[in-house]
Amino acid sequence: MKLLETIKTKIAAKVAQWKLRDKGINLWEKVKAIGARIAQALRPRERFMKTKAYAKLQAMTPLRRRMVIMLCSVFLLLGLIFGFNQLKTFMIKYFIAGAGLPPATVSTMVITAEQWQPKLSSVGNVRAFRGVDLSTEIGGLVQLVPIKSGSDVKEGELLIKLNDASDVAQLNSLKALAELAKVLNERDKQQLAIQAISKNVFDTSKADAKSKQAQVDQQIALVAKKNLKAPFSGRVGIVAINPGQYVNPGDKLLTLQTLDPIFVDFNLPQSNAEQVQVGQEVSVTTDAFKDASFKGKITAISPKIDSNTRNIQIEAQIANPDKKVLPGMFANVNINIGSEVKLLTLPQTAVTYNPYGSTVFIAKPTGKLDKQGKPGLEAQQVFITTGQTRGDQVAILKGVEEGAVVVTSGQLKLKNGTPLIINNKVQPANFPDPKPQE
Repeated sequence: MKLLETIKTKIAAKVAQWKLRDKGINLWEKVKAIGARIAQALRPRERFMKTKAYAKLQAMTPLRRRMVIMLCSVFLLLGLIFGFNQLKTFMIKYFIAGAGLPPATVSTMVITAEQWQPKLSSVGNVRAFRGVDLSTEIGGLVQLVPIKSGSDVKEGELLIKLNDASDVAQLNSLKALAELAKVLNERDKQQLAIQAISKNVFDTSKADAKSKQAQVDQQIALVAKKNLKAPFSGRVGIVAINPGQYVNPGDKLLTLQTLDPIFVDFNLPQSNAEQVQVGQEVSVTTDAFKDASFKGKITAISPKIDSNTRNIQIEAQIANPDKKVLPGMFANVNINIGSEVKLLTLPQTAVTYNPYGSTVFIAKPTGKLDKQGKPGLEAQQVFITTGQTRGDQVAILKGVEEGAVVVTSGQLKLKNGTPLIINNKVQPANFPDPKPQE
């Protein structure tokens, strides 16, 4: 048994020696391979040493050789730095492109159809039905001012009376002469009937009577000019004339305006000329009476288009029984055209107006989930055709369908494919008839 154990131990030792020998052989082969690689790496240097450039370098003085080596090293270093910067820029662009567009926070709304009354809007000026600044044809001293500022007067009512005592006296004198000439003419007529005087004498007395009467009529007209009367019914303005004051011919004394009814003059583009006609109803509002609307009708349309603005002038007459609307006021004029229609509407802030067309951004589902587990949305720009506007809203005629989710604010930072984060806590104004806020 001991013999067998001894034989077994010797055999195991031999096997171990053989394995160690194989490992040594393998290690030696690896060392030889590494040496061969090192020798191969050193060969370019040997080849360079055999070149003419190396010979020229060795032929140089030590100082010049060091300068050449230094310059080559500097150029090599600059090349490495340039290559590193290019590699860094490429890697940054690569990682940014791989990361995708950053998300943008926007507000959205679902576009819906609303009842829309087609109408034309314009701004106009209020003008009195009749209005004039009164003055006298002749000068004189003011004797009487029987009216008060802001009072309503009737046609023919005395407004201002100038001193006409001398003119009345002259009128009475001329009337006396006219009556005498008339009596003489009647007497000559009787005498002519009995052939007591010639026809020539009668004609002379007749002409003299007419001349005297014409002088009377002229003086009556002169006296009438000293009495300023209302040419039509209306309301007078501020009366700043006092008795005893001297006025010159043509001086503005006071204004007279007829306030009911009243006119509104406004303009519309020539493209709307076919949509307006005489008798069409209008609605007028003013900033002075924000809650009041005045109804009226178009009374006249100018037959001429302004060649500078290409606008057509229109006149409308509105009822003003309370005489609230005053001449010179600024007015907003609306003309209803046709019946109500349903149109898609959006806030005007949602539309981006460009020279090449109007656009909006739609929140389009991506089919993926965001970090919060909600369906992901991205921006998609579409062209639209806009229609009329009213207040904060604009009508959308073409480009989007009802029910689409449209970006209403924050679209300036968007482009196609931008991920969206929806925040509808604050929405832009979207009122068809906005009111000024205090």
